[in-house]
Amino acid sequence: MNKRRDALRAMMTPIAVPPSSEDRSSPRANAAGSLKAMGLSLKSLSDDAEEARALRTQLASGAQVVELDPNRVDPSFVRDRLEEPKGEDFEAFKASLARDGQQIPILVRPQLGEQGRYQVAYGHRRLAALRALGRPVKAIVRNLTDEQLIVAQGKENTDRRDLSFIERALFAARLEGHGFSRAALISALSLQKGNLSTMIAIARSLPEALILAIGPAPKIGRPRWERLAELVGTDDSKWRKMVSHPDFSAADSDVRFEQVLKAFTNPVKARDTPEIVKTKDGKALASVQRDKSKVHLVIESRGDSTFGQWLVSELPEIYATFLRRVAT
Repeated sequence: MNKRRDALRAMMTPIAVPPSSEDRSSPRANAAGSLKAMGLSLKSLSDDAEEARALRTQLASGAQVVELDPNRVDPSFVRDRLEEPKGEDFEAFKASLARDGQQIPILVRPQLGEQGRYQVAYGHRRLAALRALGRPVKAIVRNLTDEQLIVAQGKENTDRRDLSFIERALFAARLEGHGFSRAALISALSLQKGNLSTMIAIARSLPEALILAIGPAPKIGRPRWERLAELVGTDDSKWRKMVSHPDFSAADSDVRFEQVLKAFTNPVKARDTPEIVKTKDGKALASVQRDKSKVHLVIESRGDSTFGQWLVSELPEIYATFLRRVAT
């Protein structure tokens, strides 16, 4: 039996959850819903039929589902998503929960040293939606090690709504930064060892601030993130000013990636060699550079700025003369 299946079954071993005084006085701690209805819904938790049957068996054998105040449930200690749930999809998800109720419980563990608080292993999106709706959240409470929690967290993202490439890469790098072994990361993210190493290398070669500014970029895969990592290097001058602009943050995440990549692949071209304007005796008088919208004129003063000053003062009259010639 593989490690992922063993980890899932270990997580589903029931524990007793002593009710607090608040739980005893509130219907939120009562057993929630029909086990039969939840069993029918659990298939959507995993594409693996055997694991889904094992989870239903645990529930039928007495695993307790309780209702908790969502404001007493904290997020995982390692964040995987780069953006909070939002947008039309999330609003539709909230509407579905409001209409049909929560069919699948989330998985939480008691917060060590904090009576009455919990930490979510999987179900972050359901938790956010129910918190926004002001409704209690149905949860299975288990004593989980850190490794069991991140395996459950990674499994939900694999089985239900995949993380984007860069979210998975950054999640893996953060987990390794917390001291988890590569074996634990392979189990949590369902990756082969070589793919995991590549993802971590890409995430670490990019400034995290840049990744966070771009966001999940769901349409951007490994090759293009790898290309950006090669281009960025240690030069942060090209992207820091860009990502601080309000128009950048307002754009779609995939568009933000494209803008950053373009800034590195299409650098500003150097201006053409300036045109030198000379006097009749061949002395340099001025240099001229032209682009699409401007003409840059530099007067060679050679220690005498009087010509330049005179030219500036006469510009209005020179322009008026130009207009008269155009009109005739």
